[in-house]
Amino acid sequence: MVAEERVRSSFARQGLMETLGATLVRVAPGAVEIALRPGPGVSQQHGFVHAGAISAIADSAAGYAALSLMPAGTGVLTTEFKINLLAPAAGERIVARGRVVKAGRTLTLAQSEVFAETAGQEKLIALLTATLMAVRGREGVSD
Repeated sequence: MVAEERVRSSFARQGLMETLGATLVRVAPGAVEIALRPGPGVSQQHGFVHAGAISAIADSAAGYAALSLMPAGTGVLTTEFKINLLAPAAGERIVARGRVVKAGRTLTLAQSEVFAETAGQEKLIALLTATLMAVRGREGVSD
């Protein structure tokens, strides 16, 4: 199975992404884009998209970017991430663009930039840096 098919198949099994209404927009080797439409189901008390939803799509974009470079039969798990929330998440669409910074045999470093889009303009609203672990031979964790 090619990397894009692996990523799309795995994404389709993620209940949280479905619950959030997130969609997988683009998959390329070492890069993934996930989008989310703001709405009441993902908002916080001031009407902005909740930081938890922003973190979730940013983490998934980084993780799937990492998975796209891993060998078949290998899964990926986030071991840690740090997110900087730079501006309120408000717009017509929220987009997380994950990319691999350095791929290793066991650990991969990836980043996601998250943008709010309004009227065709993008504003950087968050930056996530993640360390992801390749998982092989573990029941229930594969591509």
